[in-house]
Amino acid sequence: MKNTVKLYTPIALSVLIFASCNAQKKSNTNTIVLKNTSNIEVPQKAISIKRNQLSLNNPTGTYPVLIYKNDTIPAQVNDLDADGKWDELFIVTDFSPKQVKTATLSWSDTDPKFTIKTSVRFGKREAKNLPVHPARDEVLMATEVHKKLGYQKYQTDGPSWENDKVGFRHYLDGRNSKDVFGKKIPAITPEDVGINSKGAVEDNYHVMHDWGRDIFPVGNSAGLGGFALLIDNKINRLGIIGSDTINNIEKTTFKIVSEGPVNSILSYNYQNWEASGNKYQAQETTSIWPGMYGYKNTISVNGLKGKETLVIAYSNLNNQNPLQIIDAGDFVCFILHDKLTYERQWILGTAVIVPKSVYKGYIEAPKTGKLTDSYLIKLSAKNNQQVSYYPIAGWELSADSNFKDSKYFTNYVTTLAKQLSAKIKVEVK
Repeated sequence: MKNTVKLYTPIALSVLIFASCNAQKKSNTNTIVLKNTSNIEVPQKAISIKRNQLSLNNPTGTYPVLIYKNDTIPAQVNDLDADGKWDELFIVTDFSPKQVKTATLSWSDTDPKFTIKTSVRFGKREAKNLPVHPARDEVLMATEVHKKLGYQKYQTDGPSWENDKVGFRHYLDGRNSKDVFGKKIPAITPEDVGINSKGAVEDNYHVMHDWGRDIFPVGNSAGLGGFALLIDNKINRLGIIGSDTINNIEKTTFKIVSEGPVNSILSYNYQNWEASGNKYQAQETTSIWPGMYGYKNTISVNGLKGKETLVIAYSNLNNQNPLQIIDAGDFVCFILHDKLTYERQWILGTAVIVPKSVYKGYIEAPKTGKLTDSYLIKLSAKNNQQVSYYPIAGWELSADSNFKDSKYFTNYVTTLAKQLSAKIKVEVK
C-alpha cells in the first residue's frame, strides 16, 4: 500500500495550528471559582486546592499565576509528601460576605516574586566548637538532648517560623515547647537571630531589636500549643524538661516541608514516645500563612488504648487575670490577656482555638512535675485521627497596638474563630 500524504491549504493549516495551541493552552489553564458560603467578611483566607483537582500539562517546577480581575492572587505549590511532585496549590485571598471569585490559573517559568510573608529558620551544629549551618531536617535520638550533650546544638533551641504578624519557635532539644517572638514590623526577621558573628549559638533574642524580640516565658510549661497525654489522671509530657538527660521519645524526626511567600510548613514525627508504660507514635504538622497572629497545628497519635485524653498545653505563666472560654463558630476559644511577657513588662494576649467537635473540658496542670504553669485543654482522640488547633499571640508592640485592650483582643480571637469556620467552596473548571 502506498503512503498517502495529506496536503492542507495555508488557511486549513493555520486553523489546525490555532486549534492545537488552544488545546495546549486549555490543558495548561483552569478557571477556579471560589465562593464564600458564609455571611461574614473573611480576610486572608487560606485555601488548599489538591493537584488532582486541576487539569495539568505544565512542566515540573513552573510557578502558578492566579488572576482575579486585574489582580494576581498570591499562590504557591507545596510538596507535602516529599516525593518531588507538588500536591497542593495554596492560596491566600480576601472575601466579602457571600462573595464569589472567578479566577484564571495559568503557569509561568518565571517566578512571580510575591512578597515573602512567611518563613522558617532552622540551624544546627554538629559539635560545640563548630559553627551553626542552615538545615532543612534533623533526627534527634533520646540521648542527644541538650543536657546530655552539654551544649545547645540548635539555633533558637530549634526551628522558628513566622509570618508578617508574629513569630514562634519550637524547642527541638527534647522539651517540645512552643515559644513566641513578638514582631514590631512585617518584614521577615534576620537569619542570624540566635547565633553570633562566629556562627556560635547565642541567646541574642531576649533583648529588643528593631524587629522585636522573644517575649514569652515558658519555664516547665509546654508553651503556647504544645501537647501531652492524660492517662489515668497523670500528665504525660511529650518530651522532657531542661534538666533531664534522656528523652522519653526514642527518635524525633523534624523537617521543613515547605517555605514560601504565602505558606510555610514544618513536620515532626515522634517515634516510640513512652507514656505510662505504653509507647505511642505521634505526628505534628505546623502551618503558617499571612495575616493571622497565630499558626495552625495539626497532631495525631497512634497506639491509643482507649483510656487516653489528648491535652493541648496553654501556658499561664505571669497571668493574674481570669481565663475566658468562649464558643465561636466551630471552635472553643481559650483566651488570656495580661502582662504575660517576661517580668510582666508588656501586655500580651494569648489564645488557643480548638475544635468544638472534640473538646472535652480543661484542667489546670499540677504545680510540680514535668508539665506545670498551664491550662490543659482536653480533646477526645482516636488512633491516627488528625486534630487541628490554632495558638494565637497578640502583643501590644505589634503592628496592631490595640492588642493592649482586653476587649479588643477577645473580639479579635472570636472573630478569627468565626473566619476560620467559614467555608470556601472551590470549583475547578
